[in-house]
Amino acid sequence: MQRLLGPLLVTPALLVILVLFALPLAASVIGAFEVDGAAGLGNFTKAYRLYTQDIVFTALIVGLSALLVGLLSVAIGGYLTLGENPRAVALLRWLYRWPMFIPFIVVGQVLRTFLAKSGLFNTTLISLGLLDPMSATSYLDWRGIVAAFVWKQTPFVALMVSGAMASLDRSTIEAARNLGASRLRILVEIVVPQVTTTLLVGLVLSFVTMMSVLSVPLMINAQTPTMITADIAFRLNTYRDYGVANALGLISLAITGSVAWFYLRVNMRQAQ
Repeated sequence: MQRLLGPLLVTPALLVILVLFALPLAASVIGAFEVDGAAGLGNFTKAYRLYTQDIVFTALIVGLSALLVGLLSVAIGGYLTLGENPRAVALLRWLYRWPMFIPFIVVGQVLRTFLAKSGLFNTTLISLGLLDPMSATSYLDWRGIVAAFVWKQTPFVALMVSGAMASLDRSTIEAARNLGASRLRILVEIVVPQVTTTLLVGLVLSFVTMMSVLSVPLMINAQTPTMITADIAFRLNTYRDYGVANALGLISLAITGSVAWFYLRVNMRQAQ
């Protein structure tokens, strides 16, 4: 009976993975290589011909967003760890986590209102005399997508990074302070190298999350180029073209897989 207890406890999780992940993935792979009932690369050829610009756009947008998320997360975690103003640290610790609890669809709607040509951002600048009303432009393009991704994902990565920084041995930090090192130098040369693994984990998870978001590009960037998720939705809703949609899904999987491969490669080098 005890021997059966372990498999019985694991079975529900395995069934969930099988039904909700493995079977749909297998169906998508088969559908991507199936053209008129025969195996072929026609769906990938069509996807490449129609959506090459969108594929490159997606990789660049998500990559830039991940880079900015990493920089802001290190800055937030570093200030929470090395900051000398208790009130500012307490305020930042309370404030930066709020975007974690807001869905992407709400983020898209909020930024759609905030970044529009007559939105709150331009209105505030105009009221402060920092912007000419005739020069106001809309930010509902790639800049809006990046802003949405960075604002939403930075708290998630910053929470991981700040926790890793808080668990470090303070002796090396205090020794560097006693030797006259600035907080920026301590952060870059002592703290960040010790939390690189945690930072990379957070960035990989954020990269995968941003690659899968549909609401933000649909609500903010109503023009071309756009992201792969919007293209997949368009192929399905407009043409019922599951073959090209599956091909785009596998291309997206290949992009995220390459990021995961890079992360594993870095981890293996650090372990040697």
